[in-house]
Amino acid sequence: MDQIALPLNWPVAEGDEDFLISDANRLAFEHLKRWSVWPLAATLLTGPRKSGRSLLGRIFVRKTGGRLFDDAESHEEEALFHAWNEAQEKRRPLLIVANAPPPQWEVSLPDLRSRLAATPHMQIGEPDDALLGNLIVKLLGDRGIAAPPEVAEFILPRIERSYVAVQQTVDVLDRALLSHHRRMTVPMARNALTEASLIKRARNRA
Repeated sequence: MDQIALPLNWPVAEGDEDFLISDANRLAFEHLKRWSVWPLAATLLTGPRKSGRSLLGRIFVRKTGGRLFDDAESHEEEALFHAWNEAQEKRRPLLIVANAPPPQWEVSLPDLRSRLAATPHMQIGEPDDALLGNLIVKLLGDRGIAAPPEVAEFILPRIERSYVAVQQTVDVLDRALLSHHRRMTVPMARNALTEASLIKRARNRA
C-alpha cells in the first residue's frame, strides 16, 4: 500500500496517534512541510471528521512553533482576524482548521472574510482504500488488538467509507473482545459489526 507514517524527523508527541499518509491527505501534508516558503504566513485546512486534521495541526505547531486555530468556526472572529494579521507581521505561521472553507463557513466580519479568501486552502479528502485498511489495523493495534490480515480484508469492503465509520468499527470490535475475551477472528468481527448495524447481513459473507 502506498502509505507511510510520519517521517522520523517529524516526531509525534507521546499519546498522539501516528498521522498516516495516503493520496487522501498527501497534498495537505506536503504543503504544511513547506511552510517556510508560503507567500502568506497562514493556511486554511479542512477535512471530514476524524480525518486527522487536528492531529496534523498539533504536529505542525510542534514542528514550526506556529499557531493553531482548531475548530476555527467556534472562535471569536475578531481573535482570528488579529491572529491572521499578527502571523503576517511576525512571519509566524498560522494554521486554521475548519469543517469547510467560506462561503460554507459563514464569516460575518468583512475584514476576516477577505483575508480568508486570500488564504491558501488545503483539504483532506475522504479516505482511499489504502488509508482505510491501514487505519483499521493501526487503531486496533493502538488498543492492543492483534488483528490478522484477513480481518481487515473482510471489513474493508463492507463498512461505510469514512473516517467516522472506521472509528465506530474499531470501537465495536474493542468492546466485543472485552466482552468475550477471545482473539480477533473474521467470524467474531462479522457478528459484532452485524449486531451493531455497521455491516448488512446480506453482505457479511467472508
